[in-house]
Amino acid sequence: VCFILGGLDCSISFVSHVLGKVCVHGRQREILGVLVPHLTDLTKSDCIWQRICWRLVECVPDRWMEAVVLGFVQGASGADVLSRLLGNLVVKNKKAQFVVTQKMLLLQYGHTTAVLQNLLGYLSLDSLRRSLLLRVLQELLETWSSSSAVKHSPVEQQLYISKAILICLSHLKETEIESCRQELLTSMMEGVKCHLDSSLPQLRRLGMVVAESISLKINTEGPVLKFEYEEDDETRELKSLLVRTPPFCVPSLPDKREKAHAALPLVPESNEKSHTAAPVMPDEELDAELDSDDDLTPYDMSEDKELKIKAPVYIRDCIEVLTGSRSEDVDKWEATVKALESLVRKNPAATREVEYVELAKILLHLEEKTCIEGFMELRQRAQVAVLSTDPIPVAKYLTSQFYSLNYSLRQRMDILDVLVLAAQELSCPKFHGKTKHSGAQKPCVQLLPGSDSSKDWRRIVDERIKSKTRRFDMGRSHVELVSRPNEFNSVAGHFFFPLIQHFDRPLTTFDLLGEDHLVLGRLVHTLAILMYLAVNTVAVTAMGKALLEFVWALRFHTDSYVRQGLLSCISSLLLSVPTERILADMAEELLETQSWLGDVMEKDPDGDCRRLALQNLLLMENLKKKLEAVP
Repeated sequence: VCFILGGLDCSISFVSHVLGKVCVHGRQREILGVLVPHLTDLTKSDCIWQRICWRLVECVPDRWMEAVVLGFVQGASGADVLSRLLGNLVVKNKKAQFVVTQKMLLLQYGHTTAVLQNLLGYLSLDSLRRSLLLRVLQELLETWSSSSAVKHSPVEQQLYISKAILICLSHLKETEIESCRQELLTSMMEGVKCHLDSSLPQLRRLGMVVAESISLKINTEGPVLKFEYEEDDETRELKSLLVRTPPFCVPSLPDKREKAHAALPLVPESNEKSHTAAPVMPDEELDAELDSDDDLTPYDMSEDKELKIKAPVYIRDCIEVLTGSRSEDVDKWEATVKALESLVRKNPAATREVEYVELAKILLHLEEKTCIEGFMELRQRAQVAVLSTDPIPVAKYLTSQFYSLNYSLRQRMDILDVLVLAAQELSCPKFHGKTKHSGAQKPCVQLLPGSDSSKDWRRIVDERIKSKTRRFDMGRSHVELVSRPNEFNSVAGHFFFPLIQHFDRPLTTFDLLGEDHLVLGRLVHTLAILMYLAVNTVAVTAMGKALLEFVWALRFHTDSYVRQGLLSCISSLLLSVPTERILADMAEELLETQSWLGDVMEKDPDGDCRRLALQNLLLMENLKKKLEAVP
C-alpha cells in the first residue's frame, strides 16, 4: 500500500499464489475467515484497497480459482460486500465465470440460501454482470422445466434450483421481465407440468410455488396462477425469497428537525380534508333512514329442537336408501352413511344373507350428495367393514375392478387403500380378556353386612396399612390375551395375486407403465404391505416368488416413488418368507438382487432409495450370519 501511495508499481501475484495454494489444500476456512472480514472493513471507503483486493483475486491461477471464489462467496456478509471484494471478476476470468454461473448453481446443491443470495445478488449489482444474471435464470429454468432432470435428480437439488430461480426473479427489473416474458411463460408451462406429473408431494408443491411466482412476475396486472396446497416452513421460505432484501447500508443519523418531525403524528392531507369536509348528520335524519323492517320482533326459537332422523336398522334398508328412490331424502341418506359401518360389524353372522359384493359396488361408486363431515372416511370405513366381513368374494370383486375400464385414478387408489386396511384388520389378533393386577395384592378386610360404620372403618384400616407398609412395586396391569387364528391366512392370495397379474397390460384410459406411474407407485407399496402382513401364512412363499419377479421387471423405473416401493417389497420379502424357503426357491434371484441393491446404494439419485437399498443389504447380511450360525 505504501508503494502504491508513493506512486510506485508493485505486484501481488505471489500473495495470490499463496492464497490459492492454501485454499486448495483445505485451509480455505482458516485463512479466508480472517482475511475476508479485514478486507470488508478496508474496502468500505478506500478505493485503493478495492483495487488491491480485485487484483489479489484476479491473479489467482485458474487451477485454484474455484476454491478461492467459493471461499469469498461463503465468507461475504452480503451481496454488496462480495461486489466490493470481487469486482467484475466473473466478466474478466472464464474460470471464475464457470464456477459462479455453472458449477455453484447447476452442478452443486449443498450451499445455503444465504450463499445463493450473495451469489445472485452479486451478479445483479453491476450492469456488466446483469447479462450473466439473465443467462443464469434461463439455464435454471431450462433445468427446472426438464422432465428428465425432474425424474433423475434428487429432491434436494430441485429445491436448490427453485430457490435460485426465485432469487433471480426478485432481482429482475420491469424492462428485463418484458424482454423475456415469452420465455418465462413457456418455461413455466413446461416446468409445472413436469412437477405435477411427479409422484412425490414435495416436488409437486415446489412446481406450484415456482409457477405461482413466475406468473406473479409476468402478469402484474392480469390474473395469476393460484394452486391449492398446504403451506409449511419450506413453502413460506420459498415465497419470502421473491421479495428482494435491500443491500446492506449504514443508516444515517437524523438531525434534530427530522426527529421533531418524526415525533409528530402523521396525518395524510387527504384525510384531513375529508374530515373537515364531512357534514354532520342530525339524529332525526339517521332515524328516518332506518328500514322499517328493523321494528319487527324476531320469533323465539330458543325451545326449538333439532329433528333426529332415525337411521336404518337393516343392511337391505341401507342399500335401498343409497340406491333407490329414497335416496332423495338427504337427511336419511346422511344417517345411512354414518350408520352403515356399525350395522355391518354389529352381527356379521346374521347378515351373511346380504350380498356384500353388491354393497361393495355401491360404496365404490358412492358420491357425496351433501357436505357431510368426514364423508371420505365414513365411506372408506364402511368398505373396510364389508371386506373384513366377507373377504373372499369382496376381494375378488375389488381386485377385478382395479384393472377395469371406466374408473378414475382416485377410485383405483381407493381400492388399494381399502385392501390394505382390511388386510391389517384381518391379520391383527383380536382378543378379549380381563384386566388383572399383578404384584402385591392390596389387603382386603371382609365386613359384616349392614354395618353403619363400615365405610369409616375401611378407610381407617386402609390408612393404617398404607402408613405401615413399604411397597417396592405395585405391579402392572395386563390383559390376558386369548389366542385366535390369523384370519388373513386363508385369504392372503385373494388380496395379492389378482393385483400383480395384469400390471403390464395397458387399457384405453389406464396405463400403469406409462403416464399413470402415481397409481403404479401406490400399487407397489400396497403389494409390499400385503407381503409383510402375510408372514406365517401358507401362501407366503408363492407370494414372495411372484413379488420378486415383479420387482425385477420394474427395477429400472424412472420414478423415484416407484423405486422406493420396489425396495420396500424386497424388505417385506426378506422379513416374511422363511429363511429355508428363500434359500431353496429364490437363491439365484437373491444373488442378482443383491448386486442390483449395491448399484442402487451407490448410484441412485434419490436419498430414500439409497437408504432402503442399504437396509436391504443389511437384512441379507443378517440372514447370512443367521445361516452360518446354524450347525
